[in-house]
Amino acid sequence: MTDRTELLEAALYSLPEGMALLGEEGHVVLWNRAAEAITGHPGPDMVGRPAPEGLKALLQRCAQPGDADSGSQAGRAFLVHARHKLGHEVRAMARILVLRDGLGGHIGTAVVFHPAESLDALPHGETGNSEGMEGSQADLKDRLDTEFEDFAHGGPPFGVLWITIDQAPELRKSHGVGACEAMFEKVERALAQGLRPAEQLGRWGDDEFLVLSHERTPEMLAVHAQALAGLARTAEFRWWGDRISLTVSIGAAQADLGEGLTRLLARAQQAMVSSVHAGGNHIALAPGGQACLPS
Repeated sequence: MTDRTELLEAALYSLPEGMALLGEEGHVVLWNRAAEAITGHPGPDMVGRPAPEGLKALLQRCAQPGDADSGSQAGRAFLVHARHKLGHEVRAMARILVLRDGLGGHIGTAVVFHPAESLDALPHGETGNSEGMEGSQADLKDRLDTEFEDFAHGGPPFGVLWITIDQAPELRKSHGVGACEAMFEKVERALAQGLRPAEQLGRWGDDEFLVLSHERTPEMLAVHAQALAGLARTAEFRWWGDRISLTVSIGAAQADLGEGLTRLLARAQQAMVSSVHAGGNHIALAPGGQACLPS
């Protein structure tokens, strides 16, 4: 009779996403078939060893127990740049989970990842099964494509603000999905008060917004982000008598001439993640973004 351990191993090996289990010392304990296909590194070369140099960004930088334990990080997808065994770059969306024993002691880490190209080549926030959310993202993507194409052909400056509400993961756990959605509606109305006439605001994931902006310089984009963050803080939110203070973390990225839309969004997402790592209630301006009209 097949025991439970064999069943669990078979299930993990069969997952369509890459799965790596790391022991307490950071050595690879399990490396499934999807992980082999994505990275080119076969399981026998990985198990029992520390991460090779090209995969350290994926397996070591992601697998930080302190980050993964924090309410703002648990379950969040990160864009990671790793290296395939053959030498080319692999862009992957990775999620981490700290593994603990019955007494709460840290015994290892799970890293689940898949190629970023599987997200229609555009980084975006994680969404559940809501058809409405998928439709909102599709509408915003159409606007993104149109305005970025306009910029690429000599149109006005273009940038994006990737916004996440710092309290969303904890509120979803403590008060449920309904409270979280009500909070997002409150913050969306507050943010909308600060938009420029030509700007577009939309949901870009369960916990995130995207603002399409035409500020003339990266510095002006960052100042605009600060103003929107201030409006979010004024959105007083109450749920069944509980008053919940709200803050946002924002990543700002100004488009560079010659870069693609995927790269622009990746820079904005990475800046947003940096803001979250800074403790939330923070604005980060992505490097680059020198394209602007003359003053």
